[in-house]
Amino acid sequence: MVRGQGVDVEDFLRRVAVRVEGQLRQLAGELKRTGPEPLCEAVEYAVLGGGKRLRPALVMAACEAVGGDAGDDSLAMRFAVALELVHTYSLVHDDLPCMDDDDLRRGRPTVHKAYDEATAVLVGDGLQSLAFRHLLAEGDGRAAALAGLLAENAWRMVEGQALDMRAQGRALTEREVLALMAAKTGALITAAVVGGAIAATGSAQGLEPVGRKLGLAFQIADDLLDLTGDAAKLGKRVRKDEAAGKATLPEIVGVAEARRRADAACDEAIALLEPLGAAAESLRALARFVVTRER
Repeated sequence: MVRGQGVDVEDFLRRVAVRVEGQLRQLAGELKRTGPEPLCEAVEYAVLGGGKRLRPALVMAACEAVGGDAGDDSLAMRFAVALELVHTYSLVHDDLPCMDDDDLRRGRPTVHKAYDEATAVLVGDGLQSLAFRHLLAEGDGRAAALAGLLAENAWRMVEGQALDMRAQGRALTEREVLALMAAKTGALITAAVVGGAIAATGSAQGLEPVGRKLGLAFQIADDLLDLTGDAAKLGKRVRKDEAAGKATLPEIVGVAEARRRADAACDEAIALLEPLGAAAESLRALARFVVTRER
């Protein structure tokens, strides 16, 4: 169990997941009443596939850290749901045979296996559109700023995936690997932290470096889990980066040094949160979770 000072991070994640999944279930239900099958069923399958809901949790924790409203009807919640829709679209597309070619995601068949490849492509396309429709449904200046933030970082994520695909079977330098990580995974982690602050106050409140460091720590930890993790716990196959010939930081600097760097990035993020005091304790607990998780 990972704790901050009085924060049970696993409980925090569970509570956020329940709230976010309630909203995702409602959105999926509305689609199923009017949209075509099996597309809308596949959307529901994708968005209710479980997972930690870490990105929405980071939105909520960052919002609370700067004194904002993180309730169910808040802008922070709308952004958290939109961000999770974009993240889910990226997973659906990453799992396709033309990308990472994965059959399992979170312990069950990926969307293209449960349905078919064409449906999976459409699910990903649709989720991205739904994310912005949901975020801007009750638009104001902050919602527009959040839409811009999400669009920019979703594009950075796509750039990262392109770099990742191009890098297969090639030896990358450490700088190239770090740039890939910052885009492919770090972009949406950064957007989560910054977006929580914008939803609360209208500005990033200086939290962008926190998001970047947590994105780095998360991706290093993810690469380490791919090398050393338990497939049953992870709900997906392991050592797939190695099999695909992908360059990762653990491959370049070694497992021990990669773990040290993940811990260092986490510590740096936590140090940056010191001026926020006790209000940021949930965010600190999530930072620690990023590097200690087993799935």
